[in-house]
Amino acid sequence: MRLVTYRRGRAAPRPGALVGEAVLDLGRLAADLGRQRGAIRRGRGGFPATMLALIQAGPDTWAAAREAVEHGAALLARDGLEALARERLAAPFRRARLEAPIPRPARNVFCLGRNYREHAAERGAEAPAHPVYFTKAPECVLAPGGSIVHHAATRELDYEVELGVVLGLRGLDIARDAALRHVFGYTVINDVTARDLQKRHGQWFKGKSLDTFCPMGPVLVTADEIPDPQALRIELRVNGETRQSSHTSKMIFPVAQCVEVLSIGMTLFPGDVIATGTPEGVGAATGRFLKVGDRVEAEIERIGVLGNRVQ
Repeated sequence: MRLVTYRRGRAAPRPGALVGEAVLDLGRLAADLGRQRGAIRRGRGGFPATMLALIQAGPDTWAAAREAVEHGAALLARDGLEALARERLAAPFRRARLEAPIPRPARNVFCLGRNYREHAAERGAEAPAHPVYFTKAPECVLAPGGSIVHHAATRELDYEVELGVVLGLRGLDIARDAALRHVFGYTVINDVTARDLQKRHGQWFKGKSLDTFCPMGPVLVTADEIPDPQALRIELRVNGETRQSSHTSKMIFPVAQCVEVLSIGMTLFPGDVIATGTPEGVGAATGRFLKVGDRVEAEIERIGVLGNRVQ
């Protein structure tokens, strides 16, 4: 499934799924399917109202979401998008406003530093022997199409395209060979960074957690559609010029190991987000930092393009 959080007009954000040019309303489709079957879908209060709640609800609700997508796809094929839009079961993609798939994570966004050998080298560092973790504040998550604010506090505004991992199952001391079974899905993250703040404070949290510094999206692709997260092209462009171009197979610590090590002695929860590090080509290595008006496009194969402009 290619899941989204979207809104129309002033309505609250809702979980949906992309099918062709349509955004399916998962909640309404699940209810419609339940009515057709003459029964109310289990859920004690209906379908989850947010993507985070959907993930946290567990496998039975994920199966209900998949049934809703299949139901919506069948209706689309039979009746067309206009008919579903009139019944508020779907919306044309061009009229839907996408939010980040998880607009506000329940906890900090966990991040990996220097997880590509070439990136470590361009920053003058040795490749780490163990995963290097830090966090970004959850309030800095930004929607696709939203504006990255060039705060006056920085003169060195940088970009970092990263594969985002969203966990679906709770776990403690997760074995590496079981780690991918804990993953709900994958998205694109731009780990925007104020390099001068990062250097000034001697740690990474502050320089990476200013408002709007975590663009995320455009979709959350469920793990069944990406069986190998180490087999994806990853790229970032500024004003159409490619600045980063690599492959997730070049991660020093693959996704399974990142999950395994993070979970040692520390419980991971459904909806936790892990940004798995960026490849070489960042602005700090070339002196080419982001400027007001720049358009940044972070792209990962099989997920999509996350576009944002600097203001």
